[in-house]
Amino acid sequence: MVKKVALLTAGGFAPCLSSAIGGLIQRYTELAPEVEIIAYRHGYQGLLSGDSLVVTPEVRAKAGLLHEYGGSPIGNSRVKLTNAKDLVKRGLVAEGVDPLQAAAERLTSDGVDVLHTIGGDDTNTTAADLAAYLAEHDYPLTVVGLPKTIDNDVVPIRQSLGAWTAAEQGARFAENIVGEHNSASRMLIVHEVMGRHCGWLTAATAQAYRDWLDTREWLPEIGLSRAAWEVHGVYVPEAVIDLDAESVRLRSIMDEVGNVTIFLSEGAGLDTIVAELERSGEEVERDPFGHVKIDTINPGAWFAAKFAEKIGAEKVMVQKSGYFSRSAAANQRDLDLIKSMTDLAVDSALRGEPGVIGQDEERGDELRAIEFERIKGGKPFDIAQPWFTDLLAGIGQAAPQPAAAH
Repeated sequence: MVKKVALLTAGGFAPCLSSAIGGLIQRYTELAPEVEIIAYRHGYQGLLSGDSLVVTPEVRAKAGLLHEYGGSPIGNSRVKLTNAKDLVKRGLVAEGVDPLQAAAERLTSDGVDVLHTIGGDDTNTTAADLAAYLAEHDYPLTVVGLPKTIDNDVVPIRQSLGAWTAAEQGARFAENIVGEHNSASRMLIVHEVMGRHCGWLTAATAQAYRDWLDTREWLPEIGLSRAAWEVHGVYVPEAVIDLDAESVRLRSIMDEVGNVTIFLSEGAGLDTIVAELERSGEEVERDPFGHVKIDTINPGAWFAAKFAEKIGAEKVMVQKSGYFSRSAAANQRDLDLIKSMTDLAVDSALRGEPGVIGQDEERGDELRAIEFERIKGGKPFDIAQPWFTDLLAGIGQAAPQPAAAH
């Protein structure tokens, strides 16, 4: 019987965390109001340090407010429970202590029966490590995760929470940034979109932006033309970027239209950039999960410099929509998906069924608690999808050629 539940959010933000918390609280209040709920502050960091808050009756009564906000009211952090060295360095565990054991003992001492993890592939693979440890050592606790990532790259989940909103918000960001195209002659604008290994968000953002262009009325006689506001190139990690061929194409657009705008995934060409930096003797910073810290690499600036020279740009602007997009409140499409997943997450928890809630692509997109051992990150964006090839054709970009697998 479930008496006490704990929630945590972890990893980077996505436009679903606050709403997912609200949805879980509402569902427990509806089905099992007697169940006590706590939330660990700043994800696994709070779990290890014992930093938690109690979900009071006042919070239960007004949990619906959480659907109106982005971010996470209980806070996030990037903590990998199997990276003991990093956790010792950060003072979260003592030298020689197994972090998984420390987490299990904290959950036990707090009397937690169910742990809900809300995060991306790193959060939920960490949850899988914890769930496996708990099962192996006979801790009576159920872990139920929810998939959060704006990259939409969790295997085998069809659609991650927050990704639709992030694309919509990235397009909104672009509306103003692309308006800068006439702030100088021969302007190159690079809109850098989040997506370490997966180009879904970049592609979906470009599509959402072009959908907005379709709703506009133009006045080319005074210079207000769709051609100037258009996306002229979309580059994702899964496709080869032929700098020379693309530079010829973009130079022609620059000469004819007077400006060029590209949407670039932050992970596009990342391996090439990292290899070039390491060959020059520079140290590439990585996070506790071993991922390259993309902010220290700055792919947008790297590609902007390469393209600017080749297409004769007189001014270059690189703008990143990631933090604007990922901290937004969920849109209606995501709110509907969040509700379906939080409802099932509580139902699964109450019957003791662990896993990550999602539309299982390997089982006909059935919404279910997917086994933790099947969860992994890095699901590539399918660049052969008709909507994406149609997008590229619409802007005059050649059909993509697959890049080497990551």
